[in-house]
Amino acid sequence: MRLQDSLIVAQKRLAEAGVDNPALDARLLAAHALGLDRTALLTQNERDLSAKEQTAIDALIARRAAREPVGRILGLREFWGLPFGLNEATLEPRPDTETLVEMALALLPSRHCERLLDLGTGTGCLLLSLLHELPAATGLGIDLASRAVAQAQDNAKRLGLDNRARFQTGNWLDGIEETFDLIISNPPYIPASDIETLAPEVKQFDPLAALDGGADGLDPYRHLIPRLPALLNPEGIVLFEVGIGQAMQVAALMREAGFDKVTIKADLGGIDRCVAGILRR
Repeated sequence: MRLQDSLIVAQKRLAEAGVDNPALDARLLAAHALGLDRTALLTQNERDLSAKEQTAIDALIARRAAREPVGRILGLREFWGLPFGLNEATLEPRPDTETLVEMALALLPSRHCERLLDLGTGTGCLLLSLLHELPAATGLGIDLASRAVAQAQDNAKRLGLDNRARFQTGNWLDGIEETFDLIISNPPYIPASDIETLAPEVKQFDPLAALDGGADGLDPYRHLIPRLPALLNPEGIVLFEVGIGQAMQVAALMREAGFDKVTIKADLGGIDRCVAGILRR
């Protein structure tokens, strides 16, 4: 079979399975199976595939048709233009989460920030992206899952940031005694009753612990926000990712805890996605 015909078959199979971007996903997976980049793939449409090559493509397409995300199949997901490895204990980074990196950098116009804390670090994408942009900074990432911590450590090494990033297993703020200039978090915020309604890519493949935020999705914010002032340096900044319809409630929790200049930022889809505040002393 020619490559272009194989791609047509793969695209149809993914479309029938309910995949959102079947043409793009078919090309990405075929390129991976063949060891090609996307440009090389486009120049080889007339290429005849060997039986081994077709089998490799079919295997990846079958996984995607079962709604396994492309990033998990490839083992990598790009975030902030950087490659992040994934495993079963990590949430797959989403473009919406880049809103937190954008806002953090906007709140640090001089790029002066010495010490960062990332709560629920997962792949380490937030902490490592910020360290990539803040060359004088160091950071600590905390996650309850030891496998997530191991993946974050691998990602730091891949990006050449392992000398400035440290990751450890922990339950939120337990045992943390130092103070920070910036604390950032993408905590679980899906209401427990909504999890069954999520897309298969999320419900079946993202870890439940990274999704379930309790009855209304706000349990992690209620737990963390009152405790954060004690861990912040003067003029310290806190940024949270939030779910749909949660921004105003999280902003109110931050004001009650003494944060000033509480700001909400929407993602590219127009959804309020980030809540930030500054601690004035």
